Amino acid sequence: MNKNVGIFCGGFSSEFEISIKSAKNIAKNFPAGYEVYLIIVTRSHWFAMKDEESLTFSREDLCIQKENLTIKLDLALVYIHGEPGENGKIQALLDLHGIPYLNSGVLASSLSFDKWYCNQFLKSFGFHVAQSIRLVKDQVYQTADILKKLQLPVFVKPCDSGSSYGISKVNKHEELEPAIDIAFSEGSSLVIESFLKGVEVTCGVYRNKSGLVALPLTEIVTENDFFDYDAKYNGKSEEITPARISPENTENIQKCAKEIYYLLQLKSIARIDFMLVDNIPYVIEVNTTPGFSDASIVPKMLLSAKISVRNFWNEILVVES
Repeated sequence: MNKNVGIFCGGFSSEFEISIKSAKNIAKNFPAGYEVYLIIVTRSHWFAMKDEESLTFSREDLCIQKENLTIKLDLALVYIHGEPGENGKIQALLDLHGIPYLNSGVLASSLSFDKWYCNQFLKSFGFHVAQSIRLVKDQVYQTADILKKLQLPVFVKPCDSGSSYGISKVNKHEELEPAIDIAFSEGSSLVIESFLKGVEVTCGVYRNKSGLVALPLTEIVTENDFFDYDAKYNGKSEEITPARISPENTENIQKCAKEIYYLLQLKSIARIDFMLVDNIPYVIEVNTTPGFSDASIVPKMLLSAKISVRNFWNEILVVES
């Protein structure tokens, strides 16, 4: 008898539709032996989808209702880019109901979700990160003091949105305050980071029965000023796999990515972004729910590694379920 798996998707961030595309792609390639339901999460209500049919889903008992049949979840995968999945809230709900899930747990998700806290945590273990300043809403700040410490250009990013929206590169003093306002429109805290000039690369990591696996690196080259939402999803970037860096740098970044995955106690697939500056990898951010649509980076890494998407999820199921 097939097991029932619910893929939680949608969410409250600006990447609602991207999350749906990721979940549909995963469902299409999920290993045999599972009945896969999409659990669509919105602010007003949650509902289930199966073969384009909309079904009732209860947040009280996390069960699906189909006519007179109550369907209980045997397994879950949270694939929301942002609130309330990538930060661990749905994982906490699943824990309370005793439903196992494939992806990172509450603590790992919550810590890695906040860009500033995560990078400061990693910095304390010796990883290189950009110099930065954190602000919260309604905090009094002086733009002159910020730029005196960090110097132009700087990046302004929401800390806690899980979205590519709200990120700005600031090249002039007068651009900083509007960039801060934009970031606060996406989240309740933000980070202002010093500019790192180098090669941007990203590494996917997951665990199979043999241990941690680092996928081929992807180099990101964008037509835009940086890798923003437009570059990521509207074809304004070139994603080159494997990255055009030396074998030594590749091995070092893969080693760093594995160490971060292990240190944060991550599960399933995670993607760690780096900027390679003078042969030193600087951590940009950790993604516990990286995009998984046909156009996303991780499926391209799998293609380069000659791993089918179905076999990939089967490998994860063997060790994480």
